[in-house]
Amino acid sequence: MRLNYVQTGPAEAPVVLLGSSLGADHRMWAPQLDVLSKRFRVVAFDHRGHGESEAPDGPYTIEDLGGDVLELLDTLGAEQASYAGISLGGAVGLWLAENAPERFHRFALICPPSNPAETPQPWIDRAAQVRAEGTKAIADATLGRWFRPEFTETAPVREMLLACPTEGYAACCEALSTTNLVPALGTITAPVLLITADSDTSVPPETVVPLAAQIPGAHLEIIENAAHLVTYSHPDVINPLLLAHLA
Repeated sequence: MRLNYVQTGPAEAPVVLLGSSLGADHRMWAPQLDVLSKRFRVVAFDHRGHGESEAPDGPYTIEDLGGDVLELLDTLGAEQASYAGISLGGAVGLWLAENAPERFHRFALICPPSNPAETPQPWIDRAAQVRAEGTKAIADATLGRWFRPEFTETAPVREMLLACPTEGYAACCEALSTTNLVPALGTITAPVLLITADSDTSVPPETVVPLAAQIPGAHLEIIENAAHLVTYSHPDVINPLLLAHLA
């Protein structure tokens, strides 16, 4: 699976992979790129079915999405990397931490859904709606979950969501509908930074906070007055946390 990606930063620096949210692509990491690129070789990628990555017919699984990242590492010629992911990218990061620990130094997992399979029907219904009506049908509701009302600079994110391939979005919904990463959390050995937002209704903090007790040595940060896409709305808070952990 060919994943589209962009690279910034020194070629000889440690590699950091950035995994985006459902419906977005690598451009959502724009508020982080300049800061992280001063210290790292930053690779921001599009999940399969997103952005300019290939979009095969679904359904997909979390194993498919995680395997794509491992293939990307091989393409980059990187034996190991650190990983930061938000939302869907956070779930992929959890899968990588559990299944490919030898390939990763550290993880920063932001608003990660760990067990969406517990309530699969909303994901299945959303996949069906998007296949029938396109992502425009869910754009307003999605942005309403991603940002608090006072954050108004949402036009670039809406553009990403509307441009997301219909099948890719729907198939990634189906991947989440079968994902349960909780049973293996105790096997994670890499240092993990968990970040949640107090106003997140997509992945509520009460589903993220318990992960800190289940992942050995995990560090938890709760961001106040923030919703789901906290990397985009609160880079002044998120960027120092990422730098401190990934370094």
